[in-house]
Amino acid sequence: MSQPLRFGVLGAANFALSTMARAIHEAEGAKLVALATSNAQKAEPFKAFCPDLVVFESYDALLASDTIDAVYIPLPNHLHIEWSLKALDAGKHVLCEKPIALKASDIDALITKRNETGLLAAEGYMIVHHPQWARVREALSSGEIGKLVHVEGVFSYNNRDMGNIRNKAETGGGSIPDIGVYPYGAVRWATGQEPKSIRHTNIRYENGVDTFAEISADFGDFSFHAMTSTRMANAQEMRFHGEDGVITVTCPFNASAHRGTTVEITSADGTCQVTDFTPARQYVLQVQNFVAAAKGEAAYPWTLENARGTQAMIDAVFEADQS
Repeated sequence: MSQPLRFGVLGAANFALSTMARAIHEAEGAKLVALATSNAQKAEPFKAFCPDLVVFESYDALLASDTIDAVYIPLPNHLHIEWSLKALDAGKHVLCEKPIALKASDIDALITKRNETGLLAAEGYMIVHHPQWARVREALSSGEIGKLVHVEGVFSYNNRDMGNIRNKAETGGGSIPDIGVYPYGAVRWATGQEPKSIRHTNIRYENGVDTFAEISADFGDFSFHAMTSTRMANAQEMRFHGEDGVITVTCPFNASAHRGTTVEITSADGTCQVTDFTPARQYVLQVQNFVAAAKGEAAYPWTLENARGTQAMIDAVFEADQS
């Protein structure tokens, strides 16, 4: 049996505690061994489920350790590129939270460093690891709903905590960087197509970050419309509307956490085929796929080039809104 991939986490972020550190701890082939935080009290909840966890007082100290093979980076958005590059320089594989950058061009240095080191560097875009999205991709490519005409995406939640990093411009906050990556990336990944142009934007800002963003894009063969907001009640859904049917993904992003996770394919005669994917655990699957890719056993489903494509779309949305 091969040795597990040993992970360290840079920072005691809430999401790391509630979700990703636990996923690493539970994933087959992975082992959570270290956490970097200068606040020993913040490490205690991590030790509650991982008692042998080694705590480093700085990120640099963790990266210097030869007991760690890979790092998970849940830092604020504006720090992602900096610490991903440092981790690669330290000889560690990198799984970094999304968005991995604030500009598409910033990812180029990371791609270069990945190629130079031969290490795996990836954005934590977890939805592509979920089997519901493999089903959507298959249904679209096989023509189950005929020619695709239009795609609709919605993702919203209510975050009015002005101290939260998602509400601060200096930390890369806003609804588009935080959750726009999901509908924008999902339509790209599911269809294999890229936007030709951004046709319409309606974006509202507070304190320098977008809190509501409605956009329309032309993908050539089909149109796309999405709404994201950090000032509205929780909602999420993706719909792919074809000439002969409709695919509805009821819980496309926070799978099984928001509500039951199903893919519904409705044919022209009204017949609806429902597949329930609720038991699947996308964060654990993400870690297991990362381990397999880091060990050279499989390709990783979401490359840095994939992440760059979504960031390029985000850049284009902001540029269109400012023109």
